[in-house]
Amino acid sequence: MKKAILVTVLASTVSSAAAADYVGFFVGGTMGGFGGGLHYQQDVGSASAMRYALTGLGLSNGYFNIGGEFAYLNDLSAANGFGPLQPYYGLGLGAGVTLGNASAVGLYPHVLGGLRYNVASTPLSVFGEVNLGPSIVFASAGSSSGVGVSFGLGGRLGINYRL
Repeated sequence: MKKAILVTVLASTVSSAAAADYVGFFVGGTMGGFGGGLHYQQDVGSASAMRYALTGLGLSNGYFNIGGEFAYLNDLSAANGFGPLQPYYGLGLGAGVTLGNASAVGLYPHVLGGLRYNVASTPLSVFGEVNLGPSIVFASAGSSSGVGVSFGLGGRLGINYRL
């Protein structure tokens, strides 16, 4: 029993020591728009991470916009022979709200794939990724309202900094 508890404690210590947190920024587009954003990423396993992003915040033409995204990322095996490039894939959900004379809420469930390059002997990495999925918009303009569904395709270029 004591041996099993010790093994469990050591395993959790090793797995939490390998976990990392990242902050970063990106430029690119999703949900039919182009812009940038900030993100926080946290490793949840040896080859997976969760990313939380602020994808849009602004005021334009009398409308206030805010958006966000969370994504589950999974690294492909290092045995694939990509050298310094680390491929990954994932699932994400983006959401955005526009408030003004007309209001809208948009959802963007999507799949994504990307490549990350760790800059040698620094906590920096750069990445590029593409995403695709349905873009769903619920809008109201005065007395009229509607739902629009279209196909969304986007891409990003960004930088991660390991904390």
